[in-house]
Amino acid sequence: MRTLDYIKLDSAAAAKVVESLQQLLADYQVFYANLRGFHWNIKGHGFFVLHSKFEDLYNNAAEKVDELAERILMLGGVPKNKYSDYLKVSNIKEVEGVTNGDEALNNILETYSHFIVEERKLLAVASQAGDEATVAVMGDYLKEQEKMVWMLCAYASK
Repeated sequence: MRTLDYIKLDSAAAAKVVESLQQLLADYQVFYANLRGFHWNIKGHGFFVLHSKFEDLYNNAAEKVDELAERILMLGGVPKNKYSDYLKVSNIKEVEGVTNGDEALNNILETYSHFIVEERKLLAVASQAGDEATVAVMGDYLKEQEKMVWMLCAYASK
C-alpha cells in the first residue's frame, strides 16, 4: 500500500517535493553538526547565553531533521541517512574549531538565510504539487526562522 494512493498526490509531482526535501535534510544534518560544535566549543563573553542558545538550536534542528525524513517517507521517498551522502550534496559546509561567539552567530545567520531561500523554493514546488501539508511545514519553518534571525541580529548588535 502506498501512502500517496490515500493522500491523493500525483507521484511525479511528489517526487519533485521529495527531491527538495532530501536536499533540505542534508543541509539540516550538517547544520545540526555545526551547532553541536558551536555549543561544545564556545568560549568568552556571552558563553552562558550562547551555550544555552546553541543547545536550543541544535535540538530544534534535530526535530526538523526527523520531520523532514518522515515527510519524505509520506511522499514515497526514502530519506538518506548517511553523513557521507549528506556531505556530498549539502550546501551547508562543515565548520570546526569555532570558539568565537560572533563567528558562530555569523555562520548561523548565513545558514538561516540559506534555509529561508531554499524553504521558499520548496514551498513553491509543494504548492504546485498540491501538497498543502509540506507548504504548511515550510510556512512554519519560515515564520520561526525569520523571528530567530531578528532575535540573533538584535543580540549581535553592538
